[in-house]
Amino acid sequence: MPQSIKKSAEERMDKAISALKRDLSTLRAGRATPALLDRVQVEYYGAMTPVNQLANVNTPDSRTILIQPWDKTSLSAIEKAIMKSDLGLTPSNDGSTIRLVIPMLTEERRTELVKFTKKFGEEAKVAIRNIRRDANDDIKKLEKSDISEDESRRHQDDIQKTTDKFIAEVERVLSAKEKDIMEV
Repeated sequence: MPQSIKKSAEERMDKAISALKRDLSTLRAGRATPALLDRVQVEYYGAMTPVNQLANVNTPDSRTILIQPWDKTSLSAIEKAIMKSDLGLTPSNDGSTIRLVIPMLTEERRTELVKFTKKFGEEAKVAIRNIRRDANDDIKKLEKSDISEDESRRHQDDIQKTTDKFIAEVERVLSAKEKDIMEV
């Protein structure tokens, strides 16, 4: 029983790391990546649809994102959605494709993005600590009926070691993203 609690906690912590990586991939780091458009939703025939489901999104070079819609009538809707988004990019429409040119980041914008990454990292750490708390609570409930106090303490120590490992992984992911952002 305690093993399943630890396994479940570890899986949930792993999902928190995956969510952090997904959130960080949507931050603009001065380099073009199709993941920048993951949060952009386009109103298409009355339904909000992600850009990558309406068009082929690729990066011909490190500064450009090229969007080629499968349905040419959706071109203006995609353009409007990008303009409304918080990306701060201006789309260039040539009638069949949309180009997004990623400008160089200013030092001020880079420090702002680093603050965002730290915020995402702190959220991930809080999520991991909440998972630890839940797992420890479950172990303590078992202590009242199925396992001894020493066994309970040993399992809680194991959960703490797992938590420390995942917190270190968050730090590693954050430092890699910060390095990526600050790179000119």
